[in-house]
Amino acid sequence: MELASFASTQPDSPVEWAISDAPVGYEAAVAEMEARAALIADGQAAERVWLLEHPPLYTAGTSARAEDLLTPERFPVHRTGRGGQFTYHGPGQRVVYVMLDLRRRQPDLRRFVAALESWLIGTLEAFGVRGERREDRVGVWVRRPEKGPEREDKIAAIGIRVRRWVSFHGIALNVEPELAHFDGIVPCGVSEHGVTSLVDLGHPVSMVEVDLALQERFEAVFGPTMRVEAPFTVR
Repeated sequence: MELASFASTQPDSPVEWAISDAPVGYEAAVAEMEARAALIADGQAAERVWLLEHPPLYTAGTSARAEDLLTPERFPVHRTGRGGQFTYHGPGQRVVYVMLDLRRRQPDLRRFVAALESWLIGTLEAFGVRGERREDRVGVWVRRPEKGPEREDKIAAIGIRVRRWVSFHGIALNVEPELAHFDGIVPCGVSEHGVTSLVDLGHPVSMVEVDLALQERFEAVFGPTMRVEAPFTVR
């Protein structure tokens, strides 16, 4: 597919690309992300994309419904300011926090979400998986005809927040998470479809391979990146 461009008007300022090499606690990650977004909004820091994994947990977005949390005692539940409903984060899922200044790009939230979807769909193409967007459901979906004529499973979630035209929170791509952990919630409020991963679809890829594909496709949509050390890096 042709990836929709969401490039910066400042091409000489690459986006920092940071990868944490150990799981990061959710509250610590959100605090770091919000602090960085504020610096970006003030013109005191570069844009950043931060790739990490979380320990098992559930998050509740601004539209979360109490009845969609099916087993509240299973994992910690974090209320968060991102859009969307309940989702799961845990090992084997690549979470990517996207801190971009939309004033340098396009101050258009719909086009920004479409660009995130294009980025994920392009990444999946690198592994021979056809991801699709849906007008009535945020995220990226995979058709599962072997499970039924109308069956679709979600492989990637999108949940963002924008403050002073700087984005934070971001995307979550299922590489090899424990899919049974999603059973404790109604993921993103959608009960008629399931959840899948690259490994579940028969593509046993490493997180390193996924990160390389994410970076290549990100640059195709959003522009150049520059590798930097991540917060909470284990030395």
